Amino acid sequence: MTGTSVRIDGNTLRLPGGAAVRFVRTLRLPETGTHPLPPGLGEFPVRRVADYADTVPEQWRARGGVMLPVYLREAMWLSFGSTTEPAALQVGVGKVCAVSGKPWSDRLTRDPQNYVVLPRQPWLDGINSGKGTVRQFVAVPLGLGATVEGQVTGEEVWGGVQLQSFPLVEERLTEWREAQQRRLRSVSRPAMGYGAAVPMAMAAPAAPAGAPRSAPAMGLGVGGSMRQEVYRDDRPLSDWADTPAGRVFVHLVTPPEWRRITGEAPPPSPVDRAAYTNAGLPWFDYYDQDAEDLAPTDPLEGVKPVGDWLGDDHEPWQPPGSHQVEQLGDAPGKPVQDGDW
Repeated sequence: MTGTSVRIDGNTLRLPGGAAVRFVRTLRLPETGTHPLPPGLGEFPVRRVADYADTVPEQWRARGGVMLPVYLREAMWLSFGSTTEPAALQVGVGKVCAVSGKPWSDRLTRDPQNYVVLPRQPWLDGINSGKGTVRQFVAVPLGLGATVEGQVTGEEVWGGVQLQSFPLVEERLTEWREAQQRRLRSVSRPAMGYGAAVPMAMAAPAAPAGAPRSAPAMGLGVGGSMRQEVYRDDRPLSDWADTPAGRVFVHLVTPPEWRRITGEAPPPSPVDRAAYTNAGLPWFDYYDQDAEDLAPTDPLEGVKPVGDWLGDDHEPWQPPGSHQVEQLGDAPGKPVQDGDW
């Protein structure tokens, strides 16, 4: 992708340099045990904050970026499957790095690594808990202390999700492009693979109602553990640009606020666990024998699940059968306005 602006392509965020991110709805896992990867249940709709300047809170206008609707305790994962060229992508949750647990930074670091490498990293389901696992991203309100931000920093100021991409330096990018051209064929993911999200129908936009006001702030806490590696970068840090090519602030909106701000109907509430499993939807185990997993970091190891703050929901868990677990592995649109964050 050329240019210096973040753009929305459907519900995909395209950052300068080729990085692409989709936010995918999924089943929230139990907070005990370690589980396979659940598939997508549709993409979250993504809208530019600047398109709703008359109805979004003033603070959101100042931060710019985009917004998406999410239910309390709804789970999500980030898909990078549409990435076109190598990128080092930083993922922040309330401006806490989801990989290292360190404060948000405008520079890449290696010790600890504060980014994921695209397209090597196909997706990210949660914070890096090390030893081949992540803790699932789960939406919670600010103010309870349940977010990753609140537990790591002791404050809940930012909420949301932050993304920032760094491209390869020109010489390395040219080498990569030439290598791609020499490939006789590419390896594609299964058509119904883990990244294949079921499309959701959205209501046609209506005229937004109501003046700007303070909206309930949402951030990301953690839920259950699942088997997923966060890969160590095998390139020297000097292969990546010193400064980011683009960044975007992603605001998380409650469904009532989404309707008020945009005039659109939010997505339906998440499917319950029993119906999910009884429908025979596949689960996935992913392993890359040539990649090295990042070790856990102290700030993220101590993050507690949202159930410790909100209590158990007592929803019965229906574990998938062994036949449902599959092995995987071995542009257009207006620019998104950035702001002050």
